[in-house]
Amino acid sequence: MPNYQWKGRTLSGEVQTGEMTVGSQEEVLTQLRKRRVIVMYVREKGKGTSLSLRLRGSSGVKIKDLAIFTRQFATMINAGLPLVQCLDILSQQTENVAFRGVITNVMNDVESGSTLAEGMRRHPKVFDKLFTNMVQAGEAGGVLDDILLRLATYIEKAEALRRKVKSAMTYPLVVFFVAISATIFMLVFIIPTFAKIFLEFGGELPLPTKIVLGLSHFLRDAWYLLIGGVAATIFAYRRYAATENGRRRVDRTLLNIPVFGDVLRKGSIARFTRTLGTLISSGVPILDGLEITAQTSGNKVIEEAIMATRGSIREGETIAAPLKESKVFPPMVVQMIGIGEETGALDEMLNKIAAFYDDEVNTAVDTLTSIIEPIMIVVMGLVVGGMVVAMYLPMFKLVSVVAGGD
Repeated sequence: MPNYQWKGRTLSGEVQTGEMTVGSQEEVLTQLRKRRVIVMYVREKGKGTSLSLRLRGSSGVKIKDLAIFTRQFATMINAGLPLVQCLDILSQQTENVAFRGVITNVMNDVESGSTLAEGMRRHPKVFDKLFTNMVQAGEAGGVLDDILLRLATYIEKAEALRRKVKSAMTYPLVVFFVAISATIFMLVFIIPTFAKIFLEFGGELPLPTKIVLGLSHFLRDAWYLLIGGVAATIFAYRRYAATENGRRRVDRTLLNIPVFGDVLRKGSIARFTRTLGTLISSGVPILDGLEITAQTSGNKVIEEAIMATRGSIREGETIAAPLKESKVFPPMVVQMIGIGEETGALDEMLNKIAAFYDDEVNTAVDTLTSIIEPIMIVVMGLVVGGMVVAMYLPMFKLVSVVAGGD
């Protein structure tokens, strides 16, 4: 019978190695599972595993790739495959070259004795703190497959929410771009033709016509000032938003914008509750969970509210009290979290809030789209129509003069 070498880790974290002479690799896995050993690899003695060069960069990995990887990883572990073999299979089947290198590096680290979470922490651009902390909790509790399934579900829902908000913003941005392009085209190419006619006509031009002609001359003769002004404004905004106080003011302003701010607030609440609920149900300590959740909130105001909550909990207070004082979260959210704390089902309550606010975000996005569409059409009509009227006012004046002369 063949002789198999194996390496694994006990639930207490102790790394163990050994050899077994059995009929197949499956028998080795069965015996190790009975001993509650998390298998890192099993291979026939004398047969090595291939190594690859380490990649320094870990960019270029899409959320979709990560979600597929996580769900497939969970399925393989649930089927009893060793970690190294799972990672080897996943690295071979992924089409993303950068991600393939990252998975291979993690596999090599695990094979060298590191935990899966430690190997993933070396690639923070791919596996963030949320991911690695949950994996660490799964390894410690011997429920890695369950944790990975939760992670996959979380990533898929978070990505669906992001796409929903992004798609809602796409339409108004496209309409705005078309409106601006049409306005610039008319000012640069159409208005100068009318200007020649007005010069031949002579006389005093109406104020709207003077304004439109002035804009046309500015775009044709001093366009570089406009581009420079826009570039300077963007640069100044980014510098200001990069500061602590600037980011806080910008994020607070965004939350207070009618309709749009409502979408951002509800999206942030859904992300906060889903992330914290997933972490707590996975066994991550609540203080660590709040810190991770704050970092993934995407809004400085909400991040500070969550960190204030973390500080209060450290002093022995509840979660609900500081959330209520922040005035960022709606009363319903605070009350449901308070009930979850009292009943000992905080993670379940947080997941219910996340599901509720997913629907709320969908409704808010639909409302935002329905409001923006007519507003953009009206604005575009006023801009284009205003220029047309401004150009025809001198024509009306000319007709009245000619008619009066007759």
